[in-house]
Amino acid sequence: MKFLIAGLGNIGSQYDATRHNIGFDVADTFVIKHGGTFSLSRLSDVAEVKWKGKIFVVIKPTTYMNESGKAVKYWLDKEKIPLENLIIVADDLALPLGTLRLRASGSAGGQNGLKNIELLLMTNAYNRLRFGIGSNFPKGKQVDYVLGKWTSSEISLAKEGILKSVDAIECWATQGIGKAMTEYNK
Repeated sequence: MKFLIAGLGNIGSQYDATRHNIGFDVADTFVIKHGGTFSLSRLSDVAEVKWKGKIFVVIKPTTYMNESGKAVKYWLDKEKIPLENLIIVADDLALPLGTLRLRASGSAGGQNGLKNIELLLMTNAYNRLRFGIGSNFPKGKQVDYVLGKWTSSEISLAKEGILKSVDAIECWATQGIGKAMTEYNK
């Protein structure tokens, strides 16, 4: 059984450790935990890891956030992974820092990476793990906040949320989206 995990973010060192790159951070942590390494491939940094009899293709799109759908569609098709075995990890301003929301489908909620994925997959019926980054910014400063680095007071909550995200993905892959939602949507 094969799964595709797509952690969303932006390429380039200027985006490292930013709120918008939380998907990359979760993907990195999952791959490291399972003994894999990333290498540059078509439209993404890609790693393949095996765990509990399952194969996980993990991607970090190199297309920038707003065109993440290109990489997701390419790797789904290339690896012949069914849509129900896809999970997207993305940041969410509407959720408090470190809060996780798993869903089997739903709206993009203003997240441009999810909008592009829905456009190219022609459906919103795919699993997603939204990672709350909070909304502690003054009016008109949303872009600066999203692309900003974690503050010293946020780092420990972010790291804890990343580890919980990896656990949630493992639960999803082994026990299904329903069980993962019950366990992690708190």
